[in-house]
Amino acid sequence: MKALSLVALALMSTAAVAKSPLTIEHLNKFNKLYDVHVSPDGRYLVYGQKNGGLNPADTSADLYLMDLQQGNKVSRLTYNDDREHHVQWSKNSDALYFIAGRSGSAQIWRLPLTGGEAKQITDLPLDVDGFVLSGDENYLALQLASKPGCDTVACTVEAKQVAAGQKDSAMVFDQLMVRHWDSWSDGFRSQLYIARIGQDKVTEAKNLIPEWNTDIAGIDQVAFTPDGKNLVFSAKIPGVDQAWHTNFDIFQVSVNGGEKVNLTRENAAWDASPKFSGDGRYMAYLAMKKPVYEADRFGLILLDMVTGERKELASEWDRSVSDFAFGPDSRTIYVTAQDTGQHGIFAINTQFGDIAKVYADGTAGDLNVLKNKLIFTNHSLNKPTDIYELATETGMPKALTNVNADNLKEIQLAEFAQFSFPGANDETVHGYWMKPWNFKAGQQYPIAFIVHGGPQGSFGNMFNYRWNAQLWAAQGYGVVMIDFHGSTGYGQAFTDSIARDWGGKPLQDLQKGLAYITEKETWLDKNNACALGASYGGFMMNWIAGNWPDGFKCLVNHAGLFDMPSFYGSTEELWFPEHDMGGMLWTKDADYHKFNPAAFTDNWKTPMLVIHGLKDYRVPYAQGLGAFTTLQRKGIESKLVIFPDENHWILKPQNAERWYNEIFSWMKLQTAK
Repeated sequence: MKALSLVALALMSTAAVAKSPLTIEHLNKFNKLYDVHVSPDGRYLVYGQKNGGLNPADTSADLYLMDLQQGNKVSRLTYNDDREHHVQWSKNSDALYFIAGRSGSAQIWRLPLTGGEAKQITDLPLDVDGFVLSGDENYLALQLASKPGCDTVACTVEAKQVAAGQKDSAMVFDQLMVRHWDSWSDGFRSQLYIARIGQDKVTEAKNLIPEWNTDIAGIDQVAFTPDGKNLVFSAKIPGVDQAWHTNFDIFQVSVNGGEKVNLTRENAAWDASPKFSGDGRYMAYLAMKKPVYEADRFGLILLDMVTGERKELASEWDRSVSDFAFGPDSRTIYVTAQDTGQHGIFAINTQFGDIAKVYADGTAGDLNVLKNKLIFTNHSLNKPTDIYELATETGMPKALTNVNADNLKEIQLAEFAQFSFPGANDETVHGYWMKPWNFKAGQQYPIAFIVHGGPQGSFGNMFNYRWNAQLWAAQGYGVVMIDFHGSTGYGQAFTDSIARDWGGKPLQDLQKGLAYITEKETWLDKNNACALGASYGGFMMNWIAGNWPDGFKCLVNHAGLFDMPSFYGSTEELWFPEHDMGGMLWTKDADYHKFNPAAFTDNWKTPMLVIHGLKDYRVPYAQGLGAFTTLQRKGIESKLVIFPDENHWILKPQNAERWYNEIFSWMKLQTAK
């Protein structure tokens, strides 16, 4: 009996420490961070935390305050049912401004840290979509949905009332874009308003661009000049050509309205993200050089506001800047950028342009710069997002949060590694492999071969909620992801190389990469693989079906381009196909027919799962329907899954669960044969 008791105890102990694989239910209920901001005096860190309801059973979205000078003590600031967002600090670090719907519409509130309840600052008859607070806290720059031609809020309210009273359902347009992502144009634009803060609630605001029929690029592209007298913002000049060019410019306008001065008139490509140095001397911004190209390299430009001198910093550095922040001395700018499968932090000297890598392991964002340290978020293929502190002298990060500690303590995440191989033209191409969560040496495992979209993109070392590689590893698959020619973070020439070659070098990279890694990592079963991808990745599934028909046991095509000529006529951002395909549909030597998956359907024979959202206006659902119709008429095993309420992505948690489970069921069926 004693021996049996010891055995039983051992079994119980093993069961207690055994971990389980990650599930989509777990993933949907993870806690998520947002609005990570350090106070101007450097003492406090505020962040939003949206709880998923897994552990504990809490689905709140509230603000938390961390005292960086008192042992990183955390206190919860808000307990409201409505989510606070777009958080900004007061100039004295004694209050927070944020947007919340506490009064029935999205308005701006001010929460003093010295005690007391939040006070409503605006009471406008329109929702506030975003705001920027001036340095002296006298003005609010507001992003509001406005009727072009209206310079007051009341004018737009009246226009909305007229639209609501329309008795028929007709929508009438006289220029592109008529729809974008998942919404038809309703005649209202995201425009820039100004309002003065007083003792009473703000009930009126002035439109600074009423004569424009275009949108600002976003409230995160708006900044007050250091003297508070002007605003700078990124937008396209009004015109009928909005759908086929990428020429965003940076404009300056007085807080009193009037003339809009184009600060980047000489550049016919994309200008974005104006920010000012702490001493007010410089404005830095991002700029591309190639017109009609959304994936060009974003260089960092420094404009001297006194002399007017303009220069590109680190012009020889072949990486595209994602975001940036001035250092306290205004002589260093810290930037985030993709670099060889990571998304890291780098320091650029404003005088000489010298570059130093600060941190590059996983994916960094939400960059805050203090006197001698950085605070940022970071995540990776085996780690959800948390907030980290890094001393600039040592470069060693320290976690400030662990918001999913309880959620992860009983979950076993999979091991992964980056690799490289000679791809097309024998050029170096990188990728990642991930082992099944319960990997055992000596066994072989089926492969989930995931192809990223973009096509100028990268899966990279990130914890992705829409294509989370860990979920396939949890299903018992070895995961392989290749950053083929066209991927970002490996130099601009590598990114550019996919243009006019959608079905060329990328396909070679995928073929060579799979052959290389299955020879090197023999636990990967090259004869039992399914390929899957979305958008361009979905295009590649259709292209593989016709040009690599013996490569896989099954394919999963989400929102994939099937017929390139019809895609051109039904998508919304025309600059994208016009750049990558070499012109308009009727351009004599364009590639719409050369790289058209529909032209190679004679070779199709691989079973395919097709998934599409009906509200996808980037790749309209007829593309998925065309692929499924072809599969059915050819007698190829296939399945169609439609989400009527989703767009280019599957965003709703319950739909995401169904999406993953449909894919897992399909792959299990095919790889079991």
